[in-house]
Parts: sequence; structure tokens; C-alpha cells
Amino acid sequence: MKSLVRDVMTTEVVTVQPWTPFREIVTRLAEHRISAAPVLDAEGNLLGVVTEADLLLKQEHSDLEFNVPLVWNRRRRLEQEKAAAVVAGKLMTTPPVTVSPTATITEAARRMHTAGVKRLPVVDETGRLVGIVSRADLLKVFTRSDEAIWREIMDDVIVGDFMLDPSRFFIDVVDGVVALQGKVERSRLIPFLVRAVHGVEGVVRVEDRLTFDVDDRDADMAMTYPFMRIRT
Repeated sequence: MKSLVRDVMTTEVVTVQPWTPFREIVTRLAEHRISAAPVLDAEGNLLGVVTEADLLLKQEHSDLEFNVPLVWNRRRRLEQEKAAAVVAGKLMTTPPVTVSPTATITEAARRMHTAGVKRLPVVDETGRLVGIVSRADLLKVFTRSDEAIWREIMDDVIVGDFMLDPSRFFIDVVDGVVALQGKVERSRLIPFLVRAVHGVEGVVRVEDRLTFDVDDRDADMAMTYPFMRIRT
């Protein structure tokens, strides 16, 4: 079963308000050893996220005048405005990239990577903050034991999903690396089986050592290359 964001997220979140001053934000981040904090309004709705990168703009642009040249692009202008800001509401990045508590950790990891962020605020259907998930949280699945991974592959994937004879397979799992050996009836099944095994939580890599009884990958290939021999 796929883990969901709600299974790994942190529910005790350090937050700030739009009016929280710069120095207090820096202090809170340092005290809790975090690099970002969600910004909430008086009703607890998520407005944005203020990060160390937002705060560091004050150092980066400390020698620049607020009236920036017209030739500057929108990003440079926004950075200069943040550098001049003194409260969270003006410093924060908005709109925030968020994730639902019912999203899978795979979905969360993909969103985190695409957005180039280190953590995602978790919001419910009303937009209220319910937690936060970090890269470290998403990596927890890779601490799963090799035995648990082996059992899920054999019971849930091979027998449960694909309804294959488990006696035809030998699976070895070492540090999350799966050596998948055995024989399937038809070759076309192999990539689907390998993909399913790779989707098991905690799997780092899959070494495909599968063979087959009948090569049915491409009927045209057999006509084009009649000298090809079926592996047995």
C-alpha cells in the first residue's frame, strides 16, 4: 500500500503571520532549525511561505536603491521589493506550492522536485494548513526493511496483482536493491512486472533477470527476424 503525505508529514508546524517582523522570522527559523515557515492569516488560511532564500535577499541587494532600472525583469524587481520588506507578508513567496494530505509521497516528491522547493505545506480541501512535508519525510520509505519489501513484492505484486506462480520466481533484496529472477509465460509481461516492483516503497533499484516461455513482444519482429530464437 502506498504511503500518503498524511502518514509522513509533520503536524506541529512553525508558522508566522503576515505582520511578523523580519528579525523575529530569522529567530524562529534558527531556534527550530528550519529553513522556511508558512504564513497564515488570522483564520489560519495559508497565504504563502517565507524561506531563508527570501530573507537572504536583504543581504544580496543591500547596496541597491529601491528605484531599480526599467530594464530589469520582473524577477529582479520582485527580489528588490522583498529585499526592502520588513514583514512576512511582503517577504513571502506566493502563491505557495502545496500538497493534499491524501496525495501519495510519490506525487509529493514529484511536485517538490518540479517546484524546486525543500518542503511543501499540506492543506486540506478548505485551504487550511494541516501539516508540512519535507524531503527528509519523503525519504523515510527508504528505511523500510528488505524483508518487508520482499514480502510485498512476492505477496502483493507477483501473486496478488499479476496472479503468477510464486514458485517460478526468486527474489533477493539487499539494501533496497531487488534482484528479480524467474520466468514469466509471455515476454510482454516483463516491463509491467518490473515497473510494478520498482513502485514498491523502499525499492532503490530493480535488476531485471527475468526470462520467458513465449516471446510475444512484437509479432512483426518475429516475421522480420525469423532467425531469432525464443529464450527458454
